Amino acid sequence: MSRRSSRGDVIVFLGPSLPARDALRVAPCRVLPPARAGDVLAILPERPLAIALVDGTFEATPSVWHHEVLAALDAGVAVFGASSMGALRAAELWRHGVVGVGSIFAAYRDGVRTDDADVALLHASAEGGFRPLTVPLVNAEAASRSAADAGVVSRREAAALARAAGAVAWQERTWPRILDAARLRPGVRERLLAFLPTAPDPKAEDARACIAAAAAWARARRAGAPPPPRPLRAERAHVRGLRLAAARCGTAGEGAPPAAEVLAALARRPDAGRLAADGLRRAVAAALARTLGLGATAAEAAAAERAWLGRLGVRPRDRAEFLARCGLDDGAARRLAEDLAAEARLLEEAARLLPDGPSWEEGLALAARLSGAWAEEAGRRGRGQRARGRRRSR
Repeated sequence: MSRRSSRGDVIVFLGPSLPARDALRVAPCRVLPPARAGDVLAILPERPLAIALVDGTFEATPSVWHHEVLAALDAGVAVFGASSMGALRAAELWRHGVVGVGSIFAAYRDGVRTDDADVALLHASAEGGFRPLTVPLVNAEAASRSAADAGVVSRREAAALARAAGAVAWQERTWPRILDAARLRPGVRERLLAFLPTAPDPKAEDARACIAAAAAWARARRAGAPPPPRPLRAERAHVRGLRLAAARCGTAGEGAPPAAEVLAALARRPDAGRLAADGLRRAVAAALARTLGLGATAAEAAAAERAWLGRLGVRPRDRAEFLARCGLDDGAARRLAEDLAAEARLLEEAARLLPDGPSWEEGLALAARLSGAWAEEAGRRGRGQRARGRRRSR
């Protein structure tokens, strides 16, 4: 891996929690709008090193899926979550390897917060810079505590403010609505409104910390640190299909056709049926091997990959380019090698895995008969015997 970092190393999904210009001050990164369902899968072909998931869509627009976040980890991309949707997904998936950052994530992880609406707010469109239009509860509560610490309100009034903020629906939660609901004594409202521009913003603070953590990870990867641990949960067939369709076949944006385009071309080949049948047999064999507890070790998978690439004449220095041309990210390449090794183990153990299981010789005979090699070899042997017989008769 090159040691030179770039903005594409860190992808940040960001909206109302922090202005994009502030994110770029934290670290070099590429800022994208709040994540929708499918957005994480869509950026994996760009091979970022880390994702900072801060903001995401919900309700009217489907939210980012848990499985696509896990797919990013499987692809070797570290995922950091904080502040808003990122904090929710990190709290749900931290056991699988997603790195949660900040106080909001910790509150959800520890069960202090349980309602997604605590971080929800209305905001302007992309053209309006995703400017917040309402106040998330986490920010209202932080401002209330800070106002009490600064002596702007009493502890009792701060508690009343927090209760009032929680009683207002998140779609309508503005400071005027909160102050009306709190019914503060005369003069306090004006002091509080003057104080609010200086109040802490926990969502923005956590977003900055998340971006900084993702950037630090990317720098470490460039320096040779290992990829993130693989998720504990196996990838589902639906996600595998989406990930395959989203892949690109190459290392650069230009000249790297979509995998869907390559698959369509392969499907038109005369040997498409044979290729698919062979691939399905191998995939089923590998799945059966794992079901029987014959999963491959890392060393076995590495050996299987070297053997595969060696048969194709791919030199070690060309490995990364060849795998990228095959539409394989780090995770997909690792899984393919593990499948090859698991299949090999299954075949080695075939005679004892099943009652009256087939022997190696039976497997050789079956494949030779189906391919025509048996008849070819038998004919060759028959011709040799006839020739020897004629020599003896002379």
